[in-house]
Amino acid sequence: MTSLRRRLIVTVLATVVLAGIALGYAALAPSAAAPAPSGVAAGSPLGSGPRLQVLTNGLLSTVTRADPGGPREVTAVRCDRAHAAAGTVACLTPAQALTATSLVVMDSALRPRTTIPLTGFPNRLRVSASGRMVAWTLFIDGHSYATTGFSTQTGVLDTRTGRTVKSLEEFAVTLDGRPYRNADVNFWGVTFTADDNRFYATLSTGGRRYLVEGDFAAGTVRTLRDNVECPSLSPDGSRIAFKAAIGADPAQGWRLSVLEVAGGRITPLAETRSVDDQPAWLDDRTVAYALQTGDGTNNTWSVPADGSGTPVLLVPGANSPAVLA
Repeated sequence: MTSLRRRLIVTVLATVVLAGIALGYAALAPSAAAPAPSGVAAGSPLGSGPRLQVLTNGLLSTVTRADPGGPREVTAVRCDRAHAAAGTVACLTPAQALTATSLVVMDSALRPRTTIPLTGFPNRLRVSASGRMVAWTLFIDGHSYATTGFSTQTGVLDTRTGRTVKSLEEFAVTLDGRPYRNADVNFWGVTFTADDNRFYATLSTGGRRYLVEGDFAAGTVRTLRDNVECPSLSPDGSRIAFKAAIGADPAQGWRLSVLEVAGGRITPLAETRSVDDQPAWLDDRTVAYALQTGDGTNNTWSVPADGSGTPVLLVPGANSPAVLA
């Protein structure tokens, strides 16, 4: 067989394989022409009373706080990531046409209020405690924080004014007290303070990950300390739950920990398994997070925020926990 003929055969086979992958993805993915998430009748709320919002196999759901492992209300609203607070429900829709997704902001009855087209794979999502601010993170290249070849894009929406920042890379960065610019800058995992202006997030550059404090109005961020990823501010604003790379090396996994904002003391939590998630506070004493089993099943766990106790399976078969009033 000639060299030219071999190359032609390889090219044809590669084309067939790629076409098969594309068809398989299209069969699994929602229609690219699908509207914003729907499926819950107008006026049909997520539920009243103390509840948790979660995703059950990608469907927006609620469980009672009293019995989170018990019966749940499952809607037809499909999200890859979701979060909620103070009557604002945010959803990152599953990626379509490989990287096209949307941020959909809804009210508590799941009526869409705002839809923002985005490009990338959904990764992190947060709503501020007041329900005003929404922040999201998408993977643009790569799909793991444990690798060095990934790229993210993190944006913020002010639902009151409509101001939208598509990428925090537009903000001015101060690193270790000095102005800083670098093409490798990435942000992810935003959490808001009570004033809806200041926020915390992760900044990655030069092979290191930093906790940064941002000022939304001023368009600035400044580094506070390193090896703090996916921060989540406690309801009382005094502590930040986060994942810390073991040995400062994400390839070794992450340890769930809590940082005191004022004193800087770090407390590793009783969860010793690697947690690749942005934790959520159930109250000022308890942190929730998702872990994935070997077969791909997501489970939501909780653990005391003071380092005591043991992890508890909170909501089986669910992720993206958020407290509903």
